[in-house]
Amino acid sequence: MVPETINAIEEIYGCNPTDLPEEVLTAAKPLILRGLVSDWPIVRTAAQGPGAVLDRLREYYRGKPVSLFLGTAEIEGRFFYNDDMTGFNFVQMEASLGDVFNKLIEFEHQEKSPAFYVGSTAIDTWLSGFRQDNDLNLDTHKPLTSIWIGNKSRVAAHFDSPNNIACCVLGRRRFTVFPPEQVANLYTGPHDLTPAGQQISMVDFSAPDLQKYPKFSEALAASQVAELEPGDAIFLPSMWWHHVEALDAINVLVNYWWSREPAYLGSPADALNHAMLAIKELPLAQRQAWQSMFNQHVFEPPEGGTDHIAEHAKGRLGNIDEVMARRLRAELLNHLKQ
Repeated sequence: MVPETINAIEEIYGCNPTDLPEEVLTAAKPLILRGLVSDWPIVRTAAQGPGAVLDRLREYYRGKPVSLFLGTAEIEGRFFYNDDMTGFNFVQMEASLGDVFNKLIEFEHQEKSPAFYVGSTAIDTWLSGFRQDNDLNLDTHKPLTSIWIGNKSRVAAHFDSPNNIACCVLGRRRFTVFPPEQVANLYTGPHDLTPAGQQISMVDFSAPDLQKYPKFSEALAASQVAELEPGDAIFLPSMWWHHVEALDAINVLVNYWWSREPAYLGSPADALNHAMLAIKELPLAQRQAWQSMFNQHVFEPPEGGTDHIAEHAKGRLGNIDEVMARRLRAELLNHLKQ
């Protein structure tokens, strides 16, 4: 279990704003936003019980099948790999959201039940009109808004590239979060076989094996824990690792993902894959030399490091605008085709 001595994330909000202040949207650390969405009609409906929330969601649903993760009762809500890591301990299928709701109600009071998990489902596609009634004013950031529905679950620690505001609608959620630099202590799994696209921590947070994963104790020491009630939200900055537990028999969460960087700059994950291809297998001395080059031009460029170059001649060493981004992308594509 996560030690009780871990500090809770600072609570900084206690009202229902239409517009979140910029200091929240640009925070460098996670923030609890108590009561942020407690005025949403769907959250107020939660006071009438889970069935009332699901009935309200049925009114928005237009019948398009959703992607469902389904596991047996034996996995105890932990969606993870199978024992030999050739696949997963759950199956993924298409299902009617109405049928999922019926099953959640059917198993609501059973001590052991199959694990149901509808994750990252785009609200504008599946729940027409939901955001007209329940929404945050983040339109200037063009967020991807998704809903997550299921029973008790444990989602392994992972990161998201975009910024994230996760809003608790029904049921309680526990977030255990880690700063990006803890990646080496989280014992991440494969890149090529992942449950949902990103690497995950291999550690079982309910019973961490510190003999097998000794550095995980260092990650725990740097972690923070937030338990959210319906109406609460949490802001997770880009690249912060988070383990998420849905604590009640039926849970609903809405989240907003967005990036502040222009899309023309491309994906850092693509750059990582290319670096694995081009640099990872080089001799140590060459890798170290390229590390110095990356620090000089990407990660730790010195103040005034290009002052000796005329502004018109800086090219990619200056600011990367859309024109330069297109030029670099074309150059990369040309080389990758060879």
